[in-house]
Amino acid sequence: MARILIVKPHPDIRSLFEHVIRRAGHEPVLAEFNGSGPPDVDAAVIEPGDSHGLACARRLRELGRPVVFASIFPAEQETLDLEPAAYFVKPFALAELEHALESALTRPAPA
Repeated sequence: MARILIVKPHPDIRSLFEHVIRRAGHEPVLAEFNGSGPPDVDAAVIEPGDSHGLACARRLRELGRPVVFASIFPAEQETLDLEPAAYFVKPFALAELEHALESALTRPAPA
């Protein structure tokens, strides 16, 4: 079981992410990232649409944690530069999130 941080402001999407993460046998972690450091997690699902999400992704990548991006927009260079473990575009099938998480958790950490 992995601990998965959810960084997403909209409550409906947050609830959906929680459901999928639990269904996959993992523990969702809902925490505010204040820049001082994310909680101890194995991976994260982040909507990179604002500076908060991107800052969290940068910090997690520095720690070698995989990041999955969920967005309504195709990947932009700023998010690709962070080398996400997976990226999916909303709207999405629940299985897409589940597969993205499993891929992120089994992907080797970057050198």
